[in-house]
Amino acid sequence: MIELTVEAAGLARSRFAVSPLHEVTSTLLPWGLRPESATDPWVARARRVLRRARLPLLSALALDAGGYVPDFLSPHPSGPSPTVEEELQQVRATPPERVLAELEALRDGRPGSGLAGTELPREVRCAMSRGGERVARQAAEELRRYWDLAFAPHWEAARATLEAEVDRCAGVLARLGAAGLFNSLHPGIRWAEDTLRVESRFTVCMTVPMVVVVPSLVAPTPGVAVDPVRGGGRPPMLAYPVRVRATAAATPPEELAGLLGPTRAGLLAALGRPASTGELAARHFLSPATVSYHLGVLHRAGLVTRARAGRSVVYRHTPAGARLVERRRGP
Repeated sequence: MIELTVEAAGLARSRFAVSPLHEVTSTLLPWGLRPESATDPWVARARRVLRRARLPLLSALALDAGGYVPDFLSPHPSGPSPTVEEELQQVRATPPERVLAELEALRDGRPGSGLAGTELPREVRCAMSRGGERVARQAAEELRRYWDLAFAPHWEAARATLEAEVDRCAGVLARLGAAGLFNSLHPGIRWAEDTLRVESRFTVCMTVPMVVVVPSLVAPTPGVAVDPVRGGGRPPMLAYPVRVRATAAATPPEELAGLLGPTRAGLLAALGRPASTGELAARHFLSPATVSYHLGVLHRAGLVTRARAGRSVVYRHTPAGARLVERRRGP
């Protein structure tokens, strides 16, 4: 169990953020090898991309069992929704002494917290011999390539989902307060008497100045990144899984496809829950321009509605659109 005591001033400083590099490094943890069945298909493919793409440092740091992935690979988000370029620059700018200290924590473990040490792979030892600055640069280069191959095509849709979750949390905070908000995130997260308790195989009990909260489409369970560097003083980052996941493309009823055409019918059938143009494009293997054109036709016909969620526009079928899908689906 991880217990974080957050006083009133620290609670006021605590914030939510959407982090692209947190999603990337989450696939380096053991669940990247065995993702849940409800996980988006692109998440399940990411680890295979990692193995094929000749990314020696990231591959060496990826875990097949319990352990620790160095935190400098996923720095604290500098704002509510930083770009991947901004976060990669943070990785490059990591102080060399912190890079080496985190790798030493990986080697030595933290027995008092339940983190066992491990022998560093040869690739990691070779990188460390060149100095912390070189390690940070190599990590940023490999993260960039991994991002381009496995994440970039899907990030617009993923970000829209994560930012919609942050907006949901803002509404819960306004209605129920901070305690109600933390208790709404996941059954494994509980807030009581100024203490945030997170179910974990690690044992940590500490007072912290604030908490950075990051929703995730990759993580299947909550996790807390606590500074492993003795005397480092970096506030913890709490990640938790969002409950709404992207699903496979819906199969439209045959009669609906005959009425609207297969592409338009497929998009309408998929909009039982909100989705962005980018998400629909990835799910249906279409270009964003093609999806945008067909959504425009459906919108003008009164079959879908659109609304802004963060930086993206999400679509959902209207009651008329829903009735049309169900009518054509038949009993």
